[in-house]
Amino acid sequence: MNDSLIYIFTTNGLLFLISIIFWKFPPKKINSLYGYRTPKAMQNQDIWDFANATFNRALLIYTGISFIGILALATTATKVLSWEPMVLVMLSILVSIIKTERGLNENFTDEGKRKKK
Repeated sequence: MNDSLIYIFTTNGLLFLISIIFWKFPPKKINSLYGYRTPKAMQNQDIWDFANATFNRALLIYTGISFIGILALATTATKVLSWEPMVLVMLSILVSIIKTERGLNENFTDEGKRKKK
């Protein structure tokens, strides 16, 4: 196994594995150790459940796409990959956070009440 594949499995692969664990075992109650923890997400249990479900689903999708994409790039690359896997890891996390925050803003008020549709 070449160095690029080891790097990919320890960055993108590990994040994909963590996203599977988060998706399969979401946090049940608001806590300060495990889950999507922002001040808005921790306002009440309804927001907590919504935020964690949204974030976990987005993280699973985007880390899966980035993992498959970087593996495809590694098999066709003529040089050793250096920064590309880490950029995809950061983009996956960033996009998941942005999608979750948009979902929170669309569905909940600043006071923590669910918006009426």
